[in-house]
Amino acid sequence: MLITGQARGLARNVHLQEFHFHLWEPARYGARMPRVHRIRECFASHEPEGVGDEADRRAAVAVILRDRSEGPEVLFIERATRSGDPWSGHMAFPGGRLEPGDATLRAAAERETEEEVGLSLRGAEYIGRLADLQGHRRFGQHHMVVSAHVFFLEDPGSIELQSSEVRAAIWFPLRQILDKDRHVAHPSSQAGGMEFPGVLVGEPGRHVVWGLTYRFLELFMEVIESPLPDRSADFDFSGFSDS
Repeated sequence: MLITGQARGLARNVHLQEFHFHLWEPARYGARMPRVHRIRECFASHEPEGVGDEADRRAAVAVILRDRSEGPEVLFIERATRSGDPWSGHMAFPGGRLEPGDATLRAAAERETEEEVGLSLRGAEYIGRLADLQGHRRFGQHHMVVSAHVFFLEDPGSIELQSSEVRAAIWFPLRQILDKDRHVAHPSSQAGGMEFPGVLVGEPGRHVVWGLTYRFLELFMEVIESPLPDRSADFDFSGFSDS
């Protein structure tokens, strides 16, 4: 389900457009996607790696799950196009920078989620955390370390987009992330047209999860024992260094 927002004055205007995702096909997706109870079990024994406190800037995102009869869904957002934002226009998880008033990185993820999509995570089940990731110099993100926190919302309620920061939101079935037909090559203008692995979660060419969010998605799928297809042979990053 795609949710888009358009500002009318100072009010938020939200309307919904549904994508018709195809149903579960074992032959297409391979191993069955874990249900929420199994995801809990996987994270209970998971010990994420941190990067210490040497980062100049910290940020946090929320990987938000909800359950449906066909299986869990995860929330992605399409960031608004903004000058100076290294993630401008990207598909992402809700989140943002650690602010002075945030007691923890998890608190930052919760605050940013409520600001960006109107969902309160205060009553959500906290499932766990993924390993921290550092942004890449090529994208102007190298001073930023990001942590990802996983939540389960039994009844998320309606989404209200902060249109100045978020253009759209998509609830996407986890099982379809394993669909090889959705795995695409995404060219980045910030990297001179170099292609990166991505996952199509909506409109082709627009709603492609790639970059840092793809790396977090890759970590998440590994933790729940449903790894993404190995595409290492499809991309040449020999000229892509962080120096």
